[in-house]
Amino acid sequence: MSWLLNLYETYKANLNSVGVVEKGLNEREFTLLPVSHTTQNAHIEVRITEDGEYHSAEVIEKNASTLIPSTEKSASRAGAVVAPYPLHDKLSYVAGDFLDYGGESKGEEPFAAYIRELQNWAESPYAHPKIQSIYRYLSKRRLIQDLASEKILCLDESDRLIDKWDKKYESLFPEKPKIFGVLAGEQDSAFIRFTVYSPERSLTEVWKDPDVYESFIRYYQEQLGSEDICYVTGERLPATDKHANKIRNAADKAKLISANDKTGFTFRGRFSDSGQAASISYEVSQKAHNALKWLINRQAKTFDQRVFLIWGNEVPDVPDLSEDTFALDPEAAQQERLPSGTNQSFAREHSKAMDGFQNRLTSRYKDHFRSDVNILILDSATTGRMAVLYYRNMNKELYLEKLVEWHTTCVWLHQYRRNEQMEYVQYYGAPATKDIAFAAYGPRASDKLVKGLMERMLPCILDGDRIPADIERSAIQRASNPVALEKWEWEKILSITCALINRKERYPVALNKEITDRSYLFGRLLAVADVLERSTLDKNEGRATNAIRYMNAFSSHPERTWRIIHQSLQPYLDRLGANARRYTMLLEEISTKLDMEDFNNKPLSGKYLLGYYSQRYDLYQKKEKTEDATQASDQEERV
Repeated sequence: MSWLLNLYETYKANLNSVGVVEKGLNEREFTLLPVSHTTQNAHIEVRITEDGEYHSAEVIEKNASTLIPSTEKSASRAGAVVAPYPLHDKLSYVAGDFLDYGGESKGEEPFAAYIRELQNWAESPYAHPKIQSIYRYLSKRRLIQDLASEKILCLDESDRLIDKWDKKYESLFPEKPKIFGVLAGEQDSAFIRFTVYSPERSLTEVWKDPDVYESFIRYYQEQLGSEDICYVTGERLPATDKHANKIRNAADKAKLISANDKTGFTFRGRFSDSGQAASISYEVSQKAHNALKWLINRQAKTFDQRVFLIWGNEVPDVPDLSEDTFALDPEAAQQERLPSGTNQSFAREHSKAMDGFQNRLTSRYKDHFRSDVNILILDSATTGRMAVLYYRNMNKELYLEKLVEWHTTCVWLHQYRRNEQMEYVQYYGAPATKDIAFAAYGPRASDKLVKGLMERMLPCILDGDRIPADIERSAIQRASNPVALEKWEWEKILSITCALINRKERYPVALNKEITDRSYLFGRLLAVADVLERSTLDKNEGRATNAIRYMNAFSSHPERTWRIIHQSLQPYLDRLGANARRYTMLLEEISTKLDMEDFNNKPLSGKYLLGYYSQRYDLYQKKEKTEDATQASDQEERV
């Protein structure tokens, strides 16, 4: 029950956000729901005067998520069950003249149940004047009559509600009525929301009025069932066996807590009723589920309906372990190039950079670590049941320590991110988990693969476990096949794969000439061949070099493939003339470090990619320095 308790505590710590409308990444509005409230998309807005008279109405042409009061029964109603919402509801519930205009009712009239509940609220000690005005109007049983007179609803020649729009009604309505543009079903399924209008003063819409929320909460509190021990808080409170759905989105019918096995092998023979398994109070259920919905809309990542959520109780925002170093620390992109030269100089600079990262991360989120960190993964196997696949509550200092460790070990130099000016920037750090999925499975990978990878990466980040071998192997295979990819795509996969390999190897990006590992040295040879041939090509010539074309074969049969690549270099060496000397000397230097018994066709490990990247990076860095020096010399001569 610890995840429920932490969600409940989160709700209590963020009461100032209750009813406050926010916008998510997709511009969809959401809020932290008050207790005994839910949301529905409304189709028609009806305005009532303070005296309880009809004023006006309009069709809501865009999705209008409306905060509405809700009871236990109405929140879980399905099929033909008559369970009205307390205030806003479908036309078949709120219209007293529904049957007069062709509506049908197989059992109890929905309006009778609705108006009875609304009357109880309007006549209770907790009634709000706006609710009383709406009740007085609806008691007159003329809603459809008023809406039809304004052409909001459409009637046929027999004064019956038109089921669906048809061209035969064009004689009655020259233009297609707006209501049929927002409804997927028939007119009786239109959801109606009410508000109160005053010509003398500005009134808050009913669904945005905190006083109306509080009015219903206090009224409904007295309608709750018997008390029982709440397994979450340990207190004796009114219990419930009906828990919320719509957790991930408005169409989500899956529930986290449900018990309806009352026939056959009841509760697997262990209990006679659900209360014997666990009892949860209505207040805790409402607040915990509402907090969960709010957090999901606010900051969760969702892949194929699987929810990945990280939050803190008091301050929900915490650094996301699935993000890359650039997202957590944009200052990492300010370093234009890594230090070249000795491996010791790189180590010193890297140590300073990582200390700075830890200090900046701690400083940026110091106010966010007032409480422990919660990590939750949710998914559903069926449309009606949802499960907690992973939950962990971590000490805030430990979480930050593990986060820093991940971003200082699974690291490499990346150049695929953009800054606010949409310019490519390079950063040294860890890739995001979604980018690891991109490297391992490609851009067309199914959401099922991506969500599985993200879950499998959690122990690597939080517990220091090794990266799963199949993920690393898949990324290496894709990085070894550049001819099948766009250049930008391959460069991205290459740097991410190097980061994955480097989690274990801890090699620097700066070239380390002291490393004598066979795969690393073969990778260096490949890089020299690549840069050598590339240096002879025109800048606009985008064809792949022989080293790139043979890279996949080189990783499997290095000795045999290197002979082919080496032979193909002769024309480019001739073209370079005297400038070829630096490349030939470098090839000889690397080759002499390879033992004769290592020069064979045994497949290379992923370390060859580290050697390739570091050697290529070193050569390009020296080339840039040479060009800068030449330009400076030319400018001095002109002066």
